[in-house]
This record gives sequence, C-alpha cells and structure tokens, in this order.
Amino acid sequence: MDRLSLTEEALGIRLPYNIEAEQAVIGASIVNSSLVDDVVSFLSPEHFYHEQNRAIYNEIYLMHTAGHPIDFITITDAVFTSKVFDTIEETKLYLFNVTQTVPSVTNITFYAQIIYDKYLIRSLINTARDIIENSNSSDDAKSMLEYAEQKIYEIRTGRNSSDLYVMKEVLLNTLEDLQKRSGPDREKYLGIRTGFHFLDNKINGLNKSDLIVLAARPSVGKTALALNIATNIVKKNTFDVAFFSLEMTANQLVGRILAAENSIDTNSFTKGNINIDEWKKIADSTEHLSKAQLYFDDTSGITVNEVKAKSRRLKNLGLIIVDYLQLMGSPGRHESRVQEVAEITRAFKVMAKELNVPVLLLSQLNRATERQARRPILSDLRDSGTIEQDADIVIFIHEPNKNAPKGSPDHDLPENSRVLMVQKNRHGETGNLYLHWEPTYTLFSTLELYYDD
Repeated sequence: MDRLSLTEEALGIRLPYNIEAEQAVIGASIVNSSLVDDVVSFLSPEHFYHEQNRAIYNEIYLMHTAGHPIDFITITDAVFTSKVFDTIEETKLYLFNVTQTVPSVTNITFYAQIIYDKYLIRSLINTARDIIENSNSSDDAKSMLEYAEQKIYEIRTGRNSSDLYVMKEVLLNTLEDLQKRSGPDREKYLGIRTGFHFLDNKINGLNKSDLIVLAARPSVGKTALALNIATNIVKKNTFDVAFFSLEMTANQLVGRILAAENSIDTNSFTKGNINIDEWKKIADSTEHLSKAQLYFDDTSGITVNEVKAKSRRLKNLGLIIVDYLQLMGSPGRHESRVQEVAEITRAFKVMAKELNVPVLLLSQLNRATERQARRPILSDLRDSGTIEQDADIVIFIHEPNKNAPKGSPDHDLPENSRVLMVQKNRHGETGNLYLHWEPTYTLFSTLELYYDD
C-alpha cells in the first residue's frame, strides 16, 4: 500500500471524484463543440481524476486552443494517435458511449464545475497530508506557516509547482498570448502602463513576473517616482497595488500623493499650513483617491516572506512596490551583507514569478557616483552584484551634475531635470530618457523634447 493510501486509511478519507461528470463533459464537447468555449476557461486536463478521461480531454483542450475542428472523427483520431487506448475499436467504443450517455449537453458548465470542485477537494486533502508530514519533521513554526500558506495559495490560484508542460501545449499557449497582444484589445495584455510615455515605450510597461529595480542615490527621488507610478496606475486600473515602505509611514506616503496630485508644497503637510483653497483641492482629490486600490504597509524590517504572505491576501493583485532593498533583512545567519542582499533579491525574483505580478524594488546606489560626479553604471548597485543578475529591468534615476563641463552628457540639461537610465532590459532596448522633477510637490513629469537612445 502506498503512502497516500496509508494516509487515507488512517484519516478515513477517500479522494473524491465524479466519473459521470467527466464523461459528460467529454461527450458534450464532441456532440456540440461550440460549448467547449464555456469550460476551457476554468477547466484544465489536470482537473480530471480518471487517467483516460484526462487524456481525452487534453486532446479536446489542445485542439480547441489550436482552432482545429472537434467532432467524433477528429477526436477519435487524436485519442488513438495519443495511444490512450490499445486499439481503434476500443477508442471508438468508449467515445461513442460517452456521447450517447450525456444527460444534457447544455449542462456542460455544471458538469465541469463538479469536476473542478472535486479536484479542489482532492488538492486540499493532498496538501493537508504534506503539511502534516512536514510539520512532524520541522520545529520552525514560522517556516511551516509560510509553507502551508504557499500550498493553499497554489490551490487557490490554480497553480501547481510540480507541473511539467509539453512543448506542444506551451507553443499553443504562446501563440494564443501573441494573438491577444496583437489584437484589438492588446492594451489589456501588454505590460502595466506607468504613466510615463517614453518609459513605457522603452521597457514595454511593467510585465508580469518581472523584477524591476529602480535605483538612485538618497534624496534623488526614487520614492517619489515610485509613488507617482503607483498613483498613475491605480487611477487607470482596477487591480490592487501593494506598496511596502520600510522608511516612511503610510501617512507620510499619502501626504506626498496629496501634495503631488494638488500641487501643494509638501512642507505645508509637515507644518500643517494648509489654506482654504488647498483644503478644497484636497477634498476634491480625496473623493477619487479613496476609491483607488492602493494598499500600504509600513512595517519596519519586513522580510520577503512577509511581503509575499501579505500580498497573497489581496484578491486582485497587480503590482508590488518595495521601498527599499537595503533596509530589508532575511532570517538566518549570513557570512556577509552582500550574501544577505543576494538572497533577498533572488527571493524577490522568485516571488514575482510565483505571484505572476511585476515587483518594483527600490534600491540605493554606492556613494562612488556621488564622489566622482558621474553617471551611475550597473556595478554601482549597492551591496551586491546579484541585484543586476536577478533583475529583469534596472533603471537608475540620475541627478545631473550642475557643474558638469561643457560637452559632457549632463551639460545644458534643463534645471530640475532627472535622467532615467534604463541600464538593463531583458525584453528590449536600453537607453536614457528625461523627466522634470518638481521637488516642492514631489512630482515627476515627462520632458518631451529630451529623449535619446
């Protein structure tokens, strides 16, 4: 008896499934292929319990994705070619029987929901088994809570860390994604627009599963730019944006947003010197800002695991922003701070992939750029060279040197300008673009006339 059977016997649990529902979905798909659209959006082959039913539905799923016709003849050929049954006669007989015993083809979505619900319960049972076994072999309560939460999250999001994908399936999914990105609704499938036109063109927006590092020296404006981007995004989208600040409080961050939105001096918020006209502006902006799905967390010393756990609780997560890397720590002992930062950045990249959202990670630069009065390069990222390796995109905010000699890149740039330097871009080109910086309001805007490659 295998380990699973022993666990089921010990707990008195039998894995639930419904063979009739599985056969009904297959039969209805063959009888009326137009109904397949109603189920493929949430029902995948792995949700089937019976091995042969899973293999047959997989062929239906792949043929639908590829746009191939689905009927008794085409499915019979595909199933026999895949060697689900030993002979063509067995194949025909099984498929004929499932088409003849469908209670009602119009109820296909109800049958599919039964299959999916049984799959979720089986997944929960197997996950509970894993949690019990791991708990018996570990005394670290915090890590076990993280493990349990991660496993439940995978079930909730329909993702399985042990899945393997055959080339045929990935190819079809890739082509389907390409069609969406090039179709009339392409904006829905491109990277999240930051609100800065030239930056979006350069990096193709903030893409799912990407780790984007935004780095600068202190007081150059990295927090302000991150807040500007977050505000631009939540005003035009309905998904959730999580902003984790290890340096500033949530009240301070919202104060900056109000200052930027209403062109009010940030010092007025600090000193409480708000005049009547400014109060009216704040009241007007509060009405629409209060609807924004922007969440703040100002926990000092938060870890990557805590960021991930809190982010997972948001039902419609679209973006995570962390301000900033060098204030973070990680559990356990490390030989050096460099090793610790390397572990943190790797964990953020893994988190971006697991949650399938972009992570905008703010970082400091070494003081060498300040002392040498030059534009930063990738090796100036503070504490670790692995930041560059783990990041999909690296952007520097550079404050032009006011005393730059004639002929240098910083010479003759407009006052209060900032150079956005895209130093690494896994998805496209690198290069520089320029923003206007208004420190009074902590607000960035695009300098349309200044743009180079």
